[in-house]
Amino acid sequence: MLSIRFSRKGKKKYPIYRLIITEKQKDPFGDYLENLGTYNPHTKEVQLKVERIKYWLSQGAQATATVHNLLVGQKVIAAEKVRASKSKPGKKKKVQLELEKTEAAAQQAEAAKQAAAAASVANQATEEANKAAAQSTDQPIEEKKEQPKAE
Repeated sequence: MLSIRFSRKGKKKYPIYRLIITEKQKDPFGDYLENLGTYNPHTKEVQLKVERIKYWLSQGAQATATVHNLLVGQKVIAAEKVRASKSKPGKKKKVQLELEKTEAAAQQAEAAKQAAAAASVANQATEEANKAAAQSTDQPIEEKKEQPKAE
């Protein structure tokens, strides 16, 4: 399987990365099929061959998590970022995620309440309309009955 991944280059303690396409099992420091761009993490400078990246992705190549996040950040692909590390989130992140979940649940509950209120208002309006329609049909009938009795 083909993989779009980083290959480290540069000086000691000053890495610069190449974006390369290679077999997943192959060594990233060895041979590769094509150089797709560079990334300098110190200056955040990114140079990408966007058309070639899209071509390889269409051919079934998979981007690593870090490369995927870089491509999403550069708007080369339209997707959400993925969790690149295998470690679990820390305490602060866990608390933040829980707060987001509770806020989302509260928003859904509020939306459900509003929908229920709107439905009850609509039901009351239809009931009143039905009563008015029933009364309007009853009144002419009674008037017709009363008119012959009055003669």
